Amino acid sequence: MKVRFAVNGRAVTAEVDAETRLLDVLREDLHLTGTKEGCGEGECGACTVLLDGRPVNSCLVLALQIEGADIVTIEGLADGPRLHPIQQAFVDAGAVQCGFCTPGFVLSVYALLRDCPAPSDEEILMALEGNLCRCTGYAKIVDAVRLAAKRLAEARVQEAA
Repeated sequence: MKVRFAVNGRAVTAEVDAETRLLDVLREDLHLTGTKEGCGEGECGACTVLLDGRPVNSCLVLALQIEGADIVTIEGLADGPRLHPIQQAFVDAGAVQCGFCTPGFVLSVYALLRDCPAPSDEEILMALEGNLCRCTGYAKIVDAVRLAAKRLAEARVQEAA
């Protein structure tokens, strides 16, 4: 069956079976390998993408469910070689260890900061609940979120001036 949707602002048509997952379409058909498969059960968040603006585990979404949807992957955040401010904050705060979980965290943070530009630590931790990291202990990830929120707020002030 054919499914039509957008990925990172580009219209896409994919031929899928009834059991094909969004994760498989992204990685195998579209070669967007920034989205990782960790557990395949929706527990780790490594496969997180934005589906119509909401963070979802792409390993749990059937490709047939995304007809007409707008998908954003980690590849869709950077502006060419220039990292998105959230991605840069993760680098600057030392929140990137092995990097396997980082795309899922970054997309979850993107959705958080879009909806809540100045989150409390409690809001940050709640937004990150679906993402697991075995390397960092989360302190540097929370630092990265705070840094990204600060930088994005500063950028909004500069744009308004």
